Amino acid sequence: MPTAQTAPGLLPRPASDPPLTRDMRLSGTVPATGLLLAQEVELPGDLRFTGESGPAEHDTTPPEAAKAGCWNRARGGGGGFAAGGVADDLPPGPVLAGFAAGTWATGPGRLSDDELIGVLRASRRLASWAAAMELACVADLWRRRTAEEDAGDTWAAEHAEDEIAAALTLTSRAADGVLDLAIALQRLPATRAALAAGAIDLPRAKVIADEVTGLTDEHAAAVDQAIARSAPGQTTGQLRAAARRAVIAADPAAARRRKEQALREARVERWDESAGTSALAGRDLPPVSVLAADHNLTALATQLKNAGVAGTLDTLRARVYLALLTGAPVSSLLASGYGTPANSADGSPPSGDPGDPGPGIGRPGDGAATTGPPPAACLTGSVNLTVPLATWLGGSTEPGHAAGYGLLDAGDSRDLAGTLAAGSGGRWCITFTGPDGRPVAHGCARSGPPAGLRRSQPEGRPRPGPGTRSRDGTWTFTVTPLGTVCNHASQTPGYRPSAALRHLFEIRQPTCSHPGCRRPAASCDLDHTVAYHRGGRTCLCNLAPLCRRHHRAKQAPGWHLVQDQPGQMTWRLPSGRSYATCAEPYPV
Repeated sequence: MPTAQTAPGLLPRPASDPPLTRDMRLSGTVPATGLLLAQEVELPGDLRFTGESGPAEHDTTPPEAAKAGCWNRARGGGGGFAAGGVADDLPPGPVLAGFAAGTWATGPGRLSDDELIGVLRASRRLASWAAAMELACVADLWRRRTAEEDAGDTWAAEHAEDEIAAALTLTSRAADGVLDLAIALQRLPATRAALAAGAIDLPRAKVIADEVTGLTDEHAAAVDQAIARSAPGQTTGQLRAAARRAVIAADPAAARRRKEQALREARVERWDESAGTSALAGRDLPPVSVLAADHNLTALATQLKNAGVAGTLDTLRARVYLALLTGAPVSSLLASGYGTPANSADGSPPSGDPGDPGPGIGRPGDGAATTGPPPAACLTGSVNLTVPLATWLGGSTEPGHAAGYGLLDAGDSRDLAGTLAAGSGGRWCITFTGPDGRPVAHGCARSGPPAGLRRSQPEGRPRPGPGTRSRDGTWTFTVTPLGTVCNHASQTPGYRPSAALRHLFEIRQPTCSHPGCRRPAASCDLDHTVAYHRGGRTCLCNLAPLCRRHHRAKQAPGWHLVQDQPGQMTWRLPSGRSYATCAEPYPV
């Protein structure tokens, strides 16, 4: 049995080495981040450890292995994970992982509460250790790419995060975050070491790295040292407050510079929630304007509530928010009877004067309904909705798909289809999908269905979709195959694809072709896989949607894209690894 060896979790960075940042390029050789294993020991599967005694505080030396014997239960079972046990405070590494894996294999149900907590704590230390290892690898990949760029390999480092995204199956934004954190930790040696030792976890490391954004390396190092001792015993909230105080003490102007930079990056973000709902939020906005907007939402929602519209203040605020953003007057929430007025216990109208709903609300019209659906949204721009025909007609609950958003349940699909049908200039198409949900053919109707042809149904039965038939009862489609064999029938002779060809691409591949990227094809470049000037066709078999970021990546040194079959791509990256992608399937 080889003797167990110990080593620090991370090698300290020599003071003479420049930090890795995304805003500068390195000169000379930068040492590797040097994440070392805390212990190296051979662990046979049938090995049983002894621990006759042990101090309350352990050093990093793993427990000695005995030739025979069993665990001393006098100090608690569960592989030594009880309080004061050998494994309870063992530093993270292969030895602790072996103990934890063995305990897990026997089943947590056999552990005492004390032992279970010990395994829980060990799991978090191991997760921190693994995260430090991952970030060290990411930082070293960045070091290599920047060194290649310094050696004359233009753009070698520009798409390092895209390599990370493909390797770890991450979105571009998530890969950016991993790379940013890996680079930030290079100038925070105390935080980096604490993460590798399991003293802090990844969320706390992110807090520290985030709070020192905008500081010089010298000031960041001062903050790192100032909070290193207390960080292991603090929650993320406590640590953020402590780090912010340390940042202000180190550089009082840092907070102002960071705020100014954030204001320059103000934006509105949209994402889907796990319940099938959606979220829309403004980020990095001026605080005074946000407070004013928040109070205005509350005031308008309160006026609605006083006017008899049902719902909590939160739900009414949300309805006002959407009405204002979609261009619908707030008074439409009254006139449409969105919700049932809440009468008091004696049947009298709710408190407040419903005849005077207040400024900005308006008066409900005579005979306005007291119940009903929310007012229809007014859609502008382009929305590409794909929905199963049976769902559209009201006979199925299969979900639909909105390009750039994702799945929509059957009810939302029909509502969106109704909104689109009520507008003008819509394109009416039909897409045939295979058993795997991927499109195999597509056709566009010469004449669309008229708006407002919903057939009424008895209460409780599904309502059919909008416009279930054309005026003469017939729709005519021109169908184009979208399979894996191309007959070049849709080829455009010039460099730029025709509008019809671009439309087919957006149907066949609704998102960017890079692994994990979900940028809608409508906002992507339609790129020639084989360059046009090298004989590449402007055709279904040689074009692919690439967002601008991944279009640039494809052209970077060491990046290669091959379209093996129409719509099926193989990316070869500078690391030498390959990743295959194809269009995301539609709901089936």
